[in-house]
Amino acid sequence: MFPVSPEKENALKARLDSLGIYEKDIRESFIRSGGRGGQNVNKVATCVYLKHIPTGLEVKCQKARTQGLNRYYARVLLFEKAEQLAKGRESEEQQRAAKIRRQKRRRSKRARDKILADKRTQAEKKAGRSFQYKPED
Repeated sequence: MFPVSPEKENALKARLDSLGIYEKDIRESFIRSGGRGGQNVNKVATCVYLKHIPTGLEVKCQKARTQGLNRYYARVLLFEKAEQLAKGRESEEQQRAAKIRRQKRRRSKRARDKILADKRTQAEKKAGRSFQYKPED
């Protein structure tokens, strides 16, 4: 059905079935893509639009240049959205974005001063450990 290995296709089907998403409940249509991909993307309807009728979830995918791969990727996206909706937990993408936000957040002045003080203390310890060779006259 998709231009991926049978193992990946079967794994996707099993994942979709576990959430109760069946092919008969999915409305699929194709749209012309835009952006990178050259003449093929501009002339052929490679963008895939899926709508899961029972839940109303909609997914649009134009990740690859071929329609077949986009059909596969769109179903993967649909599964991730449905899983997030069903489980009510943060998706991996949201967790990754939150981690980046935490990393970029500025530390308070007090926290910065504490870290620098700890570094100075550690440097003094290391300096005290080193053996100073002094040649005799």
